[in-house]
Amino acid sequence: MGLTIGQKLIKSHLLEGEMIPGTEIGLKIDQTLTQDATGTMAYLELEAMGVDRVKTELSVAYIDHNTLQTGFENADDHRFIQSVAKKRGLLFSKPGNGICHQLHLERFGKPGKSLIGSDSHTPTGGGIGMLAIGAGGLDVAVAMGGGTYYTTMPKMTLVRLSGKLSPWVSAKDIILEVLRIMSVKGGVGKIIEYGGEGVKTLSVPERATITNMGAELGATTSVFPSDEITKKFLEAQGRPEDWTELKSDDDAEYDEVIDINLSELVPMAAMPHMPDKVKTIEEIGNIKIDQVCIGSCTNSSLYDLMKVASVLKGKKVAPNVSLTISPGSMQVLNMLSLNGALSDILSAGARLLECACGPCIGMGQSPNSAGVSLRTFNRNFEGRSGTADAGIYLVSPETAAASAICGVLTDPRTLGEMPDIKLPDRFIINDNMIEQPASIEESADVEIIYGPNIKPFPTSVELPESIEAPAILKVGDNITTDHIMPAGAKILPYRSNIPYLSNFCFRQCDENFAARCKEAGKGFIIGGSNYGQGSSREHASLVPLYLGIKAVIAKSFARIHCANLINAGIMPFTFENPDDYDDINTDDILVLEQIRNKIKNRESVVLYNATKDHRYNLNYDYSDRQISMILAGGLLNYTKINSK
Repeated sequence: MGLTIGQKLIKSHLLEGEMIPGTEIGLKIDQTLTQDATGTMAYLELEAMGVDRVKTELSVAYIDHNTLQTGFENADDHRFIQSVAKKRGLLFSKPGNGICHQLHLERFGKPGKSLIGSDSHTPTGGGIGMLAIGAGGLDVAVAMGGGTYYTTMPKMTLVRLSGKLSPWVSAKDIILEVLRIMSVKGGVGKIIEYGGEGVKTLSVPERATITNMGAELGATTSVFPSDEITKKFLEAQGRPEDWTELKSDDDAEYDEVIDINLSELVPMAAMPHMPDKVKTIEEIGNIKIDQVCIGSCTNSSLYDLMKVASVLKGKKVAPNVSLTISPGSMQVLNMLSLNGALSDILSAGARLLECACGPCIGMGQSPNSAGVSLRTFNRNFEGRSGTADAGIYLVSPETAAASAICGVLTDPRTLGEMPDIKLPDRFIINDNMIEQPASIEESADVEIIYGPNIKPFPTSVELPESIEAPAILKVGDNITTDHIMPAGAKILPYRSNIPYLSNFCFRQCDENFAARCKEAGKGFIIGGSNYGQGSSREHASLVPLYLGIKAVIAKSFARIHCANLINAGIMPFTFENPDDYDDINTDDILVLEQIRNKIKNRESVVLYNATKDHRYNLNYDYSDRQISMILAGGLLNYTKINSK
């Protein structure tokens, strides 16, 4: 039996385990990336491990999230990351150079290589045939130190594309259709591979849009073949030597096949407040809008913004609309400037923002109260924009631009003939904003600079013999890491200050959560299905660790967050009988009797509700390594023990 692309990538990097779906495997990691919202903590963890020099082929520290410097905190974090990068052998991408995923695709991604990043949208690299996986910062720190990256062997799903996109229909509409079919939890435990004749009609930027938003499926990663289109893109980026062909075998077998005829797709949008709440633009209707934001790691490429410029040329943004543009990289901005497209965008009345994540993570540009905002981003979770009652719709660049000039949600097919946009044969190459590390000899003289806002990594303790604590919080389905640990301009500057950050934990669900945790000293969280979906931010586990959370008991978990909980020393359990979820109330006293011995010996775990005198069977599926981590109190403790 032949192999899929995903299986080939895993096989070529497999260090431990067997390629049996559902079992733990260990992978060799070639490249890593971090961004500054998660990077500060990742490098604090790297320093705690005592790593002198990164062991990967390439590691890059990007600054793209916390670029709004309203105080010293973000600037201090940037300085800390830059000093670690220089001393420990990483490349450092300066603020303003662009968004990590767009930049990595342009300058560093290589077909056939493995990449993990402390950002859930790292699978963008699958657009050029990488094994690109989002992970927690601690996993990335271990990989930078030369350690193995562990994950669960995924199943293989083929999305077979046929036909060709109609005018004004885009790659964003493809991934919205996949989300409509599979849902935000339909990709959990799977690699989504794109194949079929329709693949040949899609450029690398279009493929990257699709693999980027594969994160919203909950998938381990998404991947396209590396073919002649990939080769042409890398040649245009001045990197022809980085290309290698990668395709599935003709007799490869998949666990699931989804067929999509590109010719049948129409412009679509994800409605508030979930990426899989997808309808066609026609079904939604011409609703009045207040804001349009174009950019993010999903749709900020030169290809995307050239399409936007062609729509805006000679037009005027509607009086009731605020339009913002965030180019994905300095390369994109330079080329828009030189070819005149930027002038077309600005002349129409758009606001040009920095080459950064910006509004996507709530870093500025929050909509007005109860406003309707169309965004070419990847997430529209409630409150993520910074305005609690805003309605956020996810759309393509074409739909966004058409709507901006019309003042209402607009099907771009009403604009007439679509302009023909082609990628350049040669991109402008200027890496002046990427700093090289010091040599090994020079690194001894480099000082790592800590700002006053940078606080120590929260400590964890070995798993006790038994745990008795209240159910501090009970939440429903699809709780995101934005619910657990919000982003936004007011909070993100404190990502390196866990004690201060703890005051905001779960504030959207229960504004008294942190206070009640501190009063109780320890506790449990009860969750519904797909608990912890969304961003890879490990703060969503580190802050609960700091607040004394010992276990999260849910109906099901999102992959990255489940791994982050174990890394932090917090036990994730699922209900054997999901109906038991309904029987537990907030403040019920819960007991895990002899839990250390039971986990150590892989015995059945029963949760005792002392308040109601009820017992619930719990499931867990920890590997031997994860059991050792839980017993030690988390990955950092485990690493220290095993490095002695």
